Amino acid sequence: MSNWLDEVKFDQNGLIPAIAQHHQTGRVLMVAWMNREALQLTADKKQAVYYSRSRQKLWHKGEESGHFQTVHEIRLDCDADVIILQVEQHGGIACHTGRESCFYRKLTANGWEIVDPQLKDPDSIYADKSHSEHRHTALMQASTAKSEQIDVLTHLGQLMQQRKAADADQSYVASLYKKGINKILEKIGEEATETIISAKDFATHATTENKNDVIYEVADVWFHTIVMLGYFDLDPQVVLDELARRQGLSGIVEKASR
Repeated sequence: MSNWLDEVKFDQNGLIPAIAQHHQTGRVLMVAWMNREALQLTADKKQAVYYSRSRQKLWHKGEESGHFQTVHEIRLDCDADVIILQVEQHGGIACHTGRESCFYRKLTANGWEIVDPQLKDPDSIYADKSHSEHRHTALMQASTAKSEQIDVLTHLGQLMQQRKAADADQSYVASLYKKGINKILEKIGEEATETIISAKDFATHATTENKNDVIYEVADVWFHTIVMLGYFDLDPQVVLDELARRQGLSGIVEKASR
């Protein structure tokens, strides 16, 4: 059986246009480009991954803004040279201007007029780096070097120490450290509550959307507990060592098994 990707007609640059459309309303949210690897990752991960022509690299939608796209369906047109994605737009914002759709201007008698409201200030979207610090690590690394093994906990432990010295206006983690332990604990509580709600929703309706919500919320809880550990200069490995001790494994054996 031939690879389904072989039926896709990429252009001379190895790219194909991809249209992201809201899976419920049908509204066109954005148009981007995919190469073969981006399309494969999108199909595998059920999240939109594009190719940035300006940066010449893969682009996991939402890696900086947190506005990920869960992909419900992928369609190929009759000429096999255009992709349409049926997506759920997390955060309700697809455009970097802070609007639902990139197509927010309409031609009127007075020329192009902005007809969609700005839902969020772009400065506030991209000033918060928390999403890119804890939601896209494995996916992007796997796409560029699949053979490279990433110890995510070690990376995050080191990241916490770096963020302690960072500008609080430029880093979400640094802003938490500046606000102190009470704010960090408050965030853990908030994320734990959201995890409970998402788990109950998934138990009631076992949809892909609810499953992804559980995964994201658990990741948020884990991430903020790692922020808390960093506040006390504790490496995440000490928690793994404790779990290993409870299972009768040495920390060294446990780490080697990952």
